[in-house]
Amino acid sequence: MNTLDSAYETRMTLQAIRRDLHAHPELAFCETRTAGVVERELAALGIEAHCGLGKTGVIGVLRAGRSGRAIGLRADMDALPIDEVNCFAHRSMFKGYMHACGHDGHVAMLLGAARLLAASPDFDGTVYLIFQPAEENGGGARVMVEDGLFEQFPMEAIYGMHNWPGLPAGEFAVHAGPVMAGTDRFDIRIRGVGGHAAMPHLTVDSLHAGAALVQAMQSVISRSIDPFDSAVVSVTCFHAGGAYNVIPGQAELSGTLRSFSKDVRQKALTRLAELCAGFAVAFDVKIDFSAHADSYPPTFNTVSEAACCRQAAAAVVGHENVRTGERPSMGAEDFAFYLQRKPGAYIWIGNDLAEGSSSVGLHNSAYDFNDDILPIGAAYWVELVRRVLGRVGHSEF
Repeated sequence: MNTLDSAYETRMTLQAIRRDLHAHPELAFCETRTAGVVERELAALGIEAHCGLGKTGVIGVLRAGRSGRAIGLRADMDALPIDEVNCFAHRSMFKGYMHACGHDGHVAMLLGAARLLAASPDFDGTVYLIFQPAEENGGGARVMVEDGLFEQFPMEAIYGMHNWPGLPAGEFAVHAGPVMAGTDRFDIRIRGVGGHAAMPHLTVDSLHAGAALVQAMQSVISRSIDPFDSAVVSVTCFHAGGAYNVIPGQAELSGTLRSFSKDVRQKALTRLAELCAGFAVAFDVKIDFSAHADSYPPTFNTVSEAACCRQAAAAVVGHENVRTGERPSMGAEDFAFYLQRKPGAYIWIGNDLAEGSSSVGLHNSAYDFNDDILPIGAAYWVELVRRVLGRVGHSEF
């Protein structure tokens, strides 16, 4: 029986775990129940588990053979502060948050791989099963690293996988190089002088200044960044005023910058700060611009590790179903913090529900993970372990 056939035998078990997690979502660094489910499943398999790294993280340790080599496989666990609109039986039990990014499926797929590897431990080395908290803006990967992940669990490389709506189920996408952008968050506070809407000449209109600034910020990318470099500036929050007849004295804007290089990032941030300074003079307001220090770096796969991922994915779904020319995403991923310290690769697994249809996008209130890909993801992890660490008694690896 091949790996994928073995994985399909676990389908209903993995689906039950995944749907249970979906119904009980937990936000960043609050994944105590989820961690408990992981610990319970690992214990049932006889797999050593270490809890509490990164606050709520769980590390499973699976050893086989005699080699001193080791790799890490990562699944994120946290949910999002989104109110789910789905009506199926496993919808979120908690108003205001849900698994809208498929981390419930990521956990289930890695647990599926643990089942298969524990049942047939024919690899040569150590596999660290990393169940990570707080990928969604919490920087859980950074916290795991700061808590000593790589010192306590020495590994030569680390691998990640994310479901990808828009990519058909049964396909993978593997990048050699950039795969996800870096992200910065910024806040802008505009202070003017409020007053009666019928007497604007007696005010200094913060809302007017803010509206003009939002328009001008779109020129940062189109007129300050080389067209061959990728970057995005998006203003995502604009708060000002609260009455029909009052010109607000203060406006607050927030947004995000996405980029792939330090030079582009710094140039864009500098231009944003310069625009704010210029508009403060032009509109006679005070403007404070601040970029947060907790930015995510770009995610860059290392070439040799990406090649191993391609081979593993091809062993599961065939070479023709492994894409290598997909454009990187402007989305951000805290897996980048691992790749700053270790070689590795982060790949996409197709999540579309059926041929000719497209599943709901990530971070959408109607999103749900496609349970059909649970065995595919689990089988991929197993094939990757065998190809990187080698199989005991199998010289072809």
